Amino acid sequence: MTLDPKISAFLFPGQGSQTVGMGHDLASSHPIARQTFAQADSLLGFPLTNLMWEGPEAELNNTLNTQPALYVHSVAALRVLSALVPDLKPVAVAGHSLGQFSALTAAGALPFEAGLRLVRRRGELMQAAGQANPGGMAAILGLDIPTLEDICARASTTGATVQVANDNCPGQVVLSGTRAAVERAVVLAKEAGARRSVQLAVSVAPHSALMASAQDEFAAAVAAAGIEIPAVPVVCNVCARPLESVAEIRTNLVAQLTSRVRWTESLEWLGARGVTTFLEVGPGTVLAGLVRRTLPDSVTLPFGAPPDFAAVVGG
Repeated sequence: MTLDPKISAFLFPGQGSQTVGMGHDLASSHPIARQTFAQADSLLGFPLTNLMWEGPEAELNNTLNTQPALYVHSVAALRVLSALVPDLKPVAVAGHSLGQFSALTAAGALPFEAGLRLVRRRGELMQAAGQANPGGMAAILGLDIPTLEDICARASTTGATVQVANDNCPGQVVLSGTRAAVERAVVLAKEAGARRSVQLAVSVAPHSALMASAQDEFAAAVAAAGIEIPAVPVVCNVCARPLESVAEIRTNLVAQLTSRVRWTESLEWLGARGVTTFLEVGPGTVLAGLVRRTLPDSVTLPFGAPPDFAAVVGG
C-alpha cells in the first residue's frame, strides 16, 4: 500500500514484546540490520545478539537485557525502513515506556550509541530498585481510569502504595506498586465489576513510586547523554504531548520511571491531528492491538521482520 507521510506515525514497543529469536531474520535479510546488531554487541561489550536470537528466555526477560534488546531491534528495523522507503518521514513518533527511547532516536534527538547506553543503564537501575523494593503489577480489564484511581487510593497505605502504571487503551489498565497494595487493588477491582484482573509475573514495579531510588543515578546518565531537539514531534508518555526542548526531554525521561504511561491519551493526541496510519517499528504487534481499541478506524502495520515489508514497500 502507498503510505501518506502526512497521516502516518511510527510507534515503538516496550517490554512485553520481546521473544527469543527477535531480529534474527531481519539481520539475515538486511545488512544494515546486521550491522546494527553487531554495533550493539561492540558498544555493550557482550553478545546481546546471541541472547536475543538463542536465549535462554529467562535471561532475555531480565529487564537488564530486555530493554537494550528491544531498543536495538527497533532501531535496526527503523534503519531498514529508512533504507527501503527513504521518503517516508512520519508526522510524529511515540514509544510505549522503553519505546520512548527508540522514538527519540527515530526523531533524531538521541544518537544510537547514547540511547543504547541509556537503556542499558535504565535496566540496571530498575533491576536494582526492584531488588531493594520488590513489587508487582496487575492488569485490570473493564474499568475506567477514574474508578481505578479511586481503587488505588483506597488500596494504598503508608509505605505500601499502588498506582496506575499504564493506561494502555480504553478498558485495559495496568497497576503497579507493592505486592500487598496490588493484591488489595485487585480485590477492590473485582468488587467494582472488573471483567478480569490478572496479577503479572514480575518482581519489578515500573512506573510506580518503587522506582524512585533509581531516579537520581538515571538523571545523571540522562544529563550526560547527547540529546538534541527532535526533528519530528515525539509524543511523551508522561504528558501525552510532544516534547519541545532538550531540558523537557531529560526531565520526562527521568520522571517516566515513576509516572504513568499515558498511552491512550498519546494515541488520542495523534488521532486528533489526523494520524490514521500507525507503523509499529520493532518486535511484535502489541501496540497495534492498543491502537485498534483506541482509534478503531486506523490502519496498523507491523514492521519488525521481513514478512512485514511487502505491505510497506509494495512487495
